[in-house]
Amino acid sequence: MSIFDDFSRFLETRLDEFLKAHPHLEMMALEEQLRGQEEDAIATLITLKRRETELEAAVLETAQDIKRWHERIAKAESANRLDLVKPAKEREATLLRQGNHLWGQMKSVKSRLAETKQLRQRIQAKRQEVKAKMAAAQTATQPPPTDSSTTGWHRSPFQSKPLDPLEESFQRWETEAELDALKREMGQ
Repeated sequence: MSIFDDFSRFLETRLDEFLKAHPHLEMMALEEQLRGQEEDAIATLITLKRRETELEAAVLETAQDIKRWHERIAKAESANRLDLVKPAKEREATLLRQGNHLWGQMKSVKSRLAETKQLRQRIQAKRQEVKAKMAAAQTATQPPPTDSSTTGWHRSPFQSKPLDPLEESFQRWETEAELDALKREMGQ
């Protein structure tokens, strides 16, 4: 164990404690992670779709080549050109193996494409779930609405909407930093 491992574990523990103390931030981090995963899934879908199109074109081209060589074999056999029949059959066999290989790749890509689509749907559902939990937590932490007739004259009209949790955290942190700076100045 190195000091870096210990320090890393310490930081992870502190981060876990902090996130448990601030569940809204944990939800925001989870939502951000899910958003990143969804972007990755979309990029993978685009790549797989492109590969599927390429493989489909290659399979069709190979099928046309096989058909052409099959016709050539028939022509050579009917013309009794045995010197051309054997090499043409070998070419046809090579193309068949190549076509089978391409077909297998295409099936694999189609399977991965379907799996990735399902994964993206699960990620989207999880993101919606997290957003709903975030909204529920946000409404649970908001103070009950007040009657506008009882709102004090001293309130600023610019503070009518609540701060988001991240903004609130940064403001708290910046205020604490300013207080620490003032304390240091006063101590000198």
